[in-house]
Amino acid sequence: MTQEQFKKPKNVALIILVASLGYFVDIYDLVIFSIVRIQSFKDIGVHEELMRKQGEFVINVQMAGLLLGGFIWGIIGDKYGRLKVLFGSILLYSVANIINGFVNDVNTYAIIRFIAGIGLAGELGAGITLVSESMPKNKRGYGTMIVAGVGVLGAAAAYFVAEHFNWRNAYFVGGGMGLLLLLLRVGIFESSMFQQATDEHVARGKFSMILTSKERLSRYLYCLGIGLPLWFVVGILITQAPEFGKALGSPDVLSAGKGIMLAYIGISIGEVIAGFIAQMTRSRRLVLAIFHVASLITVFIYLGSKGITEAQFGVLSFCLGLSVGYWATFVTVASEQFGTNLRATVTTTAPNFIRGFLIPVTFLFEFFVNHFGIINAGYIVMCILAVVSLFCTYKIRESFSLDLNYVEK
Repeated sequence: MTQEQFKKPKNVALIILVASLGYFVDIYDLVIFSIVRIQSFKDIGVHEELMRKQGEFVINVQMAGLLLGGFIWGIIGDKYGRLKVLFGSILLYSVANIINGFVNDVNTYAIIRFIAGIGLAGELGAGITLVSESMPKNKRGYGTMIVAGVGVLGAAAAYFVAEHFNWRNAYFVGGGMGLLLLLLRVGIFESSMFQQATDEHVARGKFSMILTSKERLSRYLYCLGIGLPLWFVVGILITQAPEFGKALGSPDVLSAGKGIMLAYIGISIGEVIAGFIAQMTRSRRLVLAIFHVASLITVFIYLGSKGITEAQFGVLSFCLGLSVGYWATFVTVASEQFGTNLRATVTTTAPNFIRGFLIPVTFLFEFFVNHFGIINAGYIVMCILAVVSLFCTYKIRESFSLDLNYVEK
């Protein structure tokens, strides 16, 4: 297929639709554990006092799967094509989520979440890469904005399913949606930029090319740095809402599931706002800087909310989500920083490194919790992450409207 045929509106629309729905299912499956954590742990006999620690264990194992999967799918995407990732990843995590509905102990739970994490790692990177390579350079931000705006609503779907069905059925629903989506993917085409790169006899999907070049490694590290705060906000500040609420003297038991649902609605709206600001200002760096500052302010408000009520927590969860609604911008920037022969590797590994980075962040957070308490630990870790992300945003090159049809040599 030629570049002109590939970019026909009908083909582009199908690619955006498939990537959006894929990310929808991806987010559903990514956050479903955080939503059903307490319900499922009670059912399999985890003691209440151990739920926070065991929850962190399962989340960290899932994130480790995402980290490993980022390497696997990124290399496959650049060596064998973006479509191989879109089909293989969704099949793996859909089957894993169905199996997850049958677990009866924490260790098995963690193992299945690890396998699901490997599958989940490929979805967003491959989808964003394919969308970025299929659209005109000055409009691709709209495509990735739609993918993220639709996709993150999967968290809202996860909350509503978990509210109306048993936690086991919530996993079955996630796996079933993924298998159904496989049928829709039959009609999409491989990226013509990837096809062209296969004819140029250059190394593809070779992660060592990043590590052995100081300039490329710097680009990659800056990409990672700009995405650090998001998963701390979602994975700790909101996921551990019951514990934060208790420390703040809340008269209510704060619902992590409801908080995640509202946060992702906020993220969805934030993604759209971020996309429009980037298109209007022709700058992704400006968008990232605005959102980093906004997230720092919002987190401080949340952590300072003494006596927070359930209603106030709902509003703050939405605002927290809105303030970190730059995920698609972050992934798009990563995609735009590298040539076609490394693009899928970078676009897939970068977001999963950020997700996987929640593991050391969790350990850092626990260290500060033990020394200063849970609220002060939240302040300290967020400040560290915000400073790093703002520095990396300053250092990253502006990538709006960059021509992506080139290779790294």
